[in-house]
Amino acid sequence: MPQALGKTCITIQTMSSRLRRWLNDPLVLLCIVAGLLAFVAQSGELGTADTMHRLQTTHWLWTSEPQVFPNEYPEFGLHGRGGQIYGWYGIGQSLLMLPADLVGTWIAHWHVFFGYGDDPAVRSIVVSYSTSILVNVLTVLVGFRLLRQLRFTVKESILGLLALLFCTTHLHYTQNMMENNYIMLLTLTGFSFQYEWLRTGSKWALFVGSAALGLNLLTRLTTALDLVAGGIFLLLVFLFERVRGLELWRRFVAYCKVAAPVYAFFFALDRLYQFYRFGSFTNTYVSLFAKEQRLQDPTLPANFPWSTPFWEGVLGPLFKPEKSIFLFDPLLVLALVLLLMLWKRLSPEVRAYGLASLLLLLVYICFYAKYTYWAGDFAWGDRYVSTSVEMATLLSVPLLLRYRGQVGIWIWGGGIALLAVDLIIQLASLAFWLPLEIYQMETVGHPTFVIALRFKNIAAFALGKMDVWGLNNESMTQDTWDYVHITTWNFLPFLLRRVGAAPRWVVDTAFGVWGAAVAALVLCCRRLWQMVGRWKSEVEGR
Repeated sequence: MPQALGKTCITIQTMSSRLRRWLNDPLVLLCIVAGLLAFVAQSGELGTADTMHRLQTTHWLWTSEPQVFPNEYPEFGLHGRGGQIYGWYGIGQSLLMLPADLVGTWIAHWHVFFGYGDDPAVRSIVVSYSTSILVNVLTVLVGFRLLRQLRFTVKESILGLLALLFCTTHLHYTQNMMENNYIMLLTLTGFSFQYEWLRTGSKWALFVGSAALGLNLLTRLTTALDLVAGGIFLLLVFLFERVRGLELWRRFVAYCKVAAPVYAFFFALDRLYQFYRFGSFTNTYVSLFAKEQRLQDPTLPANFPWSTPFWEGVLGPLFKPEKSIFLFDPLLVLALVLLLMLWKRLSPEVRAYGLASLLLLLVYICFYAKYTYWAGDFAWGDRYVSTSVEMATLLSVPLLLRYRGQVGIWIWGGGIALLAVDLIIQLASLAFWLPLEIYQMETVGHPTFVIALRFKNIAAFALGKMDVWGLNNESMTQDTWDYVHITTWNFLPFLLRRVGAAPRWVVDTAFGVWGAAVAALVLCCRRLWQMVGRWKSEVEGR
């Protein structure tokens, strides 16, 4: 008996020692922070109708249910082969959600345990939590890998990723599970592994990076721009390092031998999926969508859905108060200023990454400029360009830390102020379900400074004065379901209580778990901050 007890004590001591080592590893702690942040931010809903439709496609993959229910047409769906109605989205995010959908559907049948099957549905809770946590953790792992490859220190990389998680629209899309964060994860993975090939010549690394960028094509075909940006990133590194002539051509051929077949494979998968639904390898859903919309509304312009004047679509994402990337992601301003000021001091790979990400942003803006729904419709900010914005802002905090002594006190102070402002904006983006201000704009008109309106709404709700600002008017919403969702804090425990379908013990348990997770997140952030604060960034990791 004493011998068994001694072995047990040794085992406990060993496990405790390993746990302490893990918690003293900044990358492990950062992953825990990313996971806790995704957990705390969830509402249990998928965020938008877009993601709900993609989840239904997931369900279609392994059940007998249709991609689109008949009552959803014509609001959503297109007629395809055999007269069936199919969703128009790519299948990438649907595949991502498949494991969670299998588990969530299984758990949802435990009605004896949960006692209800109403909104927010158990299935959507499982899918939103598990998928968002997974994407968040993988993003910080890949982001850390890439920043270290760009020769930033551990401290600079950790703080840069904390800024990405908390101080960019990445936080909003962690709660509202559109495809944005998944696209960014795959693009960062492509950049990182293809850059490893550039430095080491590893064909395996090039294959992995190309597969990540190719997989993006299944989510949104326009991510071919991300694929091109990955190649431009490598090309710029070569050019900045003065690689020319035959050597550059040799590396280009080596790149194409591995990357081109991978890209062709994923493009072929996308085209096969398109053919399965709509009987064509060459068209996209946009042409089919335009055709069906004109049948329903003959007054639409002949060039629909490319009917926006080009300069309106270019200037809108830059300066329109409803969608400006500088308002929704102020850290972009800091990134631009630092890149301009420090250009000659930057290493070739940092210059290449910064220029490639800004070119990607510019091309995305121009590509969607004439699109009728250039702003992404129901979204916080301009969702079509937010991923490239976040990629550019990834450099802002690492550069600010590295060149603190060179940028001067005004830039340093301004950078810290922008971080604080951005943090407040992103936290505010989580407060309510995102269509709230969109419904209000239908009443108050355009243009509207959406971020200021969000703070006004937060104050109104917190002070119980929703009637004064028109938030309690059901006529501003499409139905009662929407009204319920925009009139509560957009986190799972509050939504469960507001809907009123879940048993009291479920609501109380949800509040308890959520409160514990918030406390754990604060403690982990504090621990991580103390840890990196002790390091000297000038010498650490060099």
